[in-house]
Amino acid sequence: MESRALSTQDVPRWVRVGAILAIAIPQIVTGAWAVVAPKHWFDNFPGIGPTLVAAEPPYNAHLASDAGAGFLAAGIAVAVAAILGRQMLLVFALAIYAVGAVPHVLYHAINPAPALSNAENTVSVMMLATGLAAAVVFVARTWKRSPRERGLASEETATTRRT
Repeated sequence: MESRALSTQDVPRWVRVGAILAIAIPQIVTGAWAVVAPKHWFDNFPGIGPTLVAAEPPYNAHLASDAGAGFLAAGIAVAVAAILGRQMLLVFALAIYAVGAVPHVLYHAINPAPALSNAENTVSVMMLATGLAAAVVFVARTWKRSPRERGLASEETATTRRT
């Protein structure tokens, strides 16, 4: 059975751009900020509205920097995968993002920050959940079944077209 090389056409352009704008850039900015200036990130994130990270003290430079490194790594993985446009690479990068996003969303949903109002906690969880939902949409629009999964009839059709 012939293996089909994946090309940049395998992932729709809107998915690639959306993954960069909705997931990669926020992760890269947040991560780089926390790695370069962990105390400033802790005290000021997200930079508008209530300070979400400082709402759960105490500050820990090591933890802030490590968390930032994780955000940065996930963002770069999604950005590179989206730029390359290879189906399985983007699905993998978005899955890695989701591995971090699921417990992150659940933590904030289950443990509201005492320094935030109920509305602020709700907005925080909704923003985090929106990124996770976007990743699910992008994976759903990116995923394409292999010829084997589509069944023999599809393989026969593909073989007929090549000859």
